[in-house]
Amino acid sequence: MTVWTEEDRRARLARRHLLTSEERTDDVVAVADALVALHSSDPVTVYLSVLARMRTPSLTRVEEALYAQRSLVRHHAMRRTLWVATPATVRRMHAAATRKVAAAERRRTEGYLRAAGIDDPGGWLDRARDHVVGALREHGPLTARQLGLLVPELAHPLVVGSGNWTATQAAHTRVVTLLGFEGVLVRTRPAGTWVNGQYTWALMEEWVPGGVDVLGEGEAAAALADHWLRRFGPATSTDLQWWAGWTKSLTSRALADSGAEPVELDGRAAWVAAGDTARQPAPAPWVALLPSLDPTVMGWKERGHYLPAEAAPAWDRNGNAGNTVWVDGRVVGAWAQAPDGRVRLHWFSDVPTSRRTEVERRAAEVEQWLGEVRYTVRFPGEISKELLS
Repeated sequence: MTVWTEEDRRARLARRHLLTSEERTDDVVAVADALVALHSSDPVTVYLSVLARMRTPSLTRVEEALYAQRSLVRHHAMRRTLWVATPATVRRMHAAATRKVAAAERRRTEGYLRAAGIDDPGGWLDRARDHVVGALREHGPLTARQLGLLVPELAHPLVVGSGNWTATQAAHTRVVTLLGFEGVLVRTRPAGTWVNGQYTWALMEEWVPGGVDVLGEGEAAAALADHWLRRFGPATSTDLQWWAGWTKSLTSRALADSGAEPVELDGRAAWVAAGDTARQPAPAPWVALLPSLDPTVMGWKERGHYLPAEAAPAWDRNGNAGNTVWVDGRVVGAWAQAPDGRVRLHWFSDVPTSRRTEVERRAAEVEQWLGEVRYTVRFPGEISKELLS
């Protein structure tokens, strides 16, 4: 059995996640594919994750891939997270993860409707779906609010949430979100700038020919496990189960069906994709400033090979990663955009002066990417307040 070390993992991570200067590319789709999918819970993450891996960073190229070429699609999937991926990957994600989430979301929505006095919530949702689809076919992409105005019955108030947290919202908010989970609708351009998380909605079948609900769970899970291992392996089954949001049994079945090969990882059982046992040569020294929720930062449950204990404040209390500074495969610091647009740095580890200079040079490049844009990180690490004080 092949034995892997943490150094081997960091070498593969650097190259396969396009983090070295030699591996960077201006192919936006290739960047997304190198990470399986881009986190989109914070819309800024999508752009900054791509720009960090481009030879010639360009916001325009990212926009073109998302909205002109439609070579990347935004969709809810693993762990109820919003992702951006190629249509092929989205189809796998939908079958292997989103479909079950959508079923649970529908049951929850029917419960809210029943509590609001609607006797046949299932039939009401089916009719609402037909009205929304008809409105989008007639008018093209619309915001949830615009759909609510065009389909008056969707203005029905619902009390959502439970326990200590409840809120009243118009039914159209729940309906369009549910139809997004089901793959009927897709989030397209934001209603404002690229840092805005309020999107217009379109019909998925018009955005992605044939739609996304086309695969069986088993084949999709095996293909997704194989893709993930080729980007994040060697890794443990615990890592894959956490990343995909699967049960233990589905994780085991996906690994077996994908032909994954067992390896030893610092004394633990782990996996690589079929035929992917060769080690990567050590890359040249590299640095990176990665945004909050970057796929590299959020790719494993067990993070010891890149996250030293002293860097824990780069995360929030819920396990979400804030903006991180990387040197040669480890998190050594955190960063934030100040109100004046400057990038401020915080160091968790001792870093030689020459490498700090490289990081500072990269920080200046991030300032150029952002230009006059100012944004607020939606999932800041615990160190963020200190950085911005």
